[in-house]
Amino acid sequence: MALQITDATVDEVLQSDKLVIIDFWAEWCGPCKMVGPIIEEISEDYKDNVVVGKLDVDNNDETTSKYGIRNIPTVLFIKNGEVVDKVVGAGPKKMFTDKIDKLI
Repeated sequence: MALQITDATVDEVLQSDKLVIIDFWAEWCGPCKMVGPIIEEISEDYKDNVVVGKLDVDNNDETTSKYGIRNIPTVLFIKNGEVVDKVVGAGPKKMFTDKIDKLI
């Protein structure tokens, strides 16, 4: 299951030596509801190699602003504290897993 990340916990999550994936979403966002189940599947499929989390943009302004998130869903791929890739909008699971496979 994907972690529920907040402004208060994001720094701790980013300390991981693993690839970190953060899904920026909101409850009212239709495309976010399509990406959400994919993110949950990825969190299970890659649980040994990747830290996967979800951050609600409506309740976490600081982190949302820090990463310049303007459209949701946005999924960031972060390695060693640096954003190394991102996906804006919905897409098929394979699009996400192809990126992960290249980064781990």
